[in-house]
Amino acid sequence: MQFETINPPKVADAIVNQIEQLILDGVLKPGERLAPERELAQELNVSRPSLREAITTLKSKGLLRSARGGRHHIVDIIAPALTDPLVELLRNHPKATFDVLELRHALEEVAAYFAALRATEADREILRRRFAELEEIQHGEHAPQSDAVVDANFHLAIADASHNVALIHVMRGLFNLLLSHICRSLERLYTRESSYVMVHAQHQAILNAIMERNPEAARQAAHVHLAFVETTLRDIDEEAARQERSRRRLHHRLDLEASA
Repeated sequence: MQFETINPPKVADAIVNQIEQLILDGVLKPGERLAPERELAQELNVSRPSLREAITTLKSKGLLRSARGGRHHIVDIIAPALTDPLVELLRNHPKATFDVLELRHALEEVAAYFAALRATEADREILRRRFAELEEIQHGEHAPQSDAVVDANFHLAIADASHNVALIHVMRGLFNLLLSHICRSLERLYTRESSYVMVHAQHQAILNAIMERNPEAARQAAHVHLAFVETTLRDIDEEAARQERSRRRLHHRLDLEASA
């Protein structure tokens, strides 16, 4: 038997592998800026030529982009292609809101479950901050578009805390869809103040279960939250439909009386 020589990997390849893994793990997020080359080379304990070679490779793979000043940013490789046409389609077909809710049930219940199991202290601190932002909008004027960003960021922080690579990237890839859906939902929920108060309490329950490291309670809290949103939206739609039917009957009766 003849053995083959084992060659150690190139330093640049090792850098590429490490940065790719950090992107996959959701540690390096879309749009995030890397440290300047000098600092990054020192942190990795590599030469700047090796680092530049790795950056060139990552740029060729479409994972990094360069900005002015020689800084490098993580590319959002999923969201634009995956969601923008779908968001536009849903705007024209509002009833698809409930299809999105079904998808959110599947993704967010799993995210809450694994976040309760795997959240690090850093994840937990981010979740506290995101929930504090939710509390702030409780006391301000309702603004569905900006409030939806705060709401979506809370749910994305839960996905990040799950440390499930596929789930993190699917959720972040669906950000525009999630944002659009939450915005449309808030516009309707804000017509019932008590409903939005309930939603905030449900967010609190999800957070509490994650902080208590109780995965089943976290999954159930996410389920209760989304089921409540779905039921409330259906009730609002049905009430609007009843009012529309009443309006048409009234107009029809008035037309008949006018023509008699």
